[in-house]
Amino acid sequence: MAIVHFLLLSFSGLFLPSQFEKDTIILEDFNPASHLRWVIVNDGVMGGVSNSKIQITEDNYGWFSGNLSLRNNGGFASTRAMIAGKDLSQTKKIGIRIKGDGRSYSLRFRTDRNLDGIAYAVNFDTIQDEWIELDWSYSDFRPTFRGRTVRAPELESNTIRQMSIMLSDGLEGEFEVFIDWVKAYY
Repeated sequence: MAIVHFLLLSFSGLFLPSQFEKDTIILEDFNPASHLRWVIVNDGVMGGVSNSKIQITEDNYGWFSGNLSLRNNGGFASTRAMIAGKDLSQTKKIGIRIKGDGRSYSLRFRTDRNLDGIAYAVNFDTIQDEWIELDWSYSDFRPTFRGRTVRAPELESNTIRQMSIMLSDGLEGEFEVFIDWVKAYY
């Protein structure tokens, strides 16, 4: 009996499918030593007056906050970062851990380094003052251009060059979210 138990323990790892493993690539965890360089892109690029900022908290969370305004045909606030040196080609999903304010946001990816152009977006609702973990397959991300869905090839993991968090829910007022991490999953 001891031999059978030993053999089961020795070889059990050989038969576990890889989907049971939580292999990930961290795209951002707001660690001061490794965080990405985030920039703000608000509706001011189109004449709007929304404002926002992103900071790293003492607890190493990304704190994206500001005031969304609909004046002057505005209505969006975003922060984005270039992704470099990450081989995402074998990954299947993207996940985020975020604490929100009850508003709807989008996680967006771009396949180039341009300021304007097609962004692949997925919308999600936050829960006031609660941490939530969400994940999506790459096929869940819809190609958009300036807020409208467009025809474009499906997002492929190996083409991602930028990521952003955007608020464009059509509701004026202050907002804030705390981001713990963004990961890609195998």
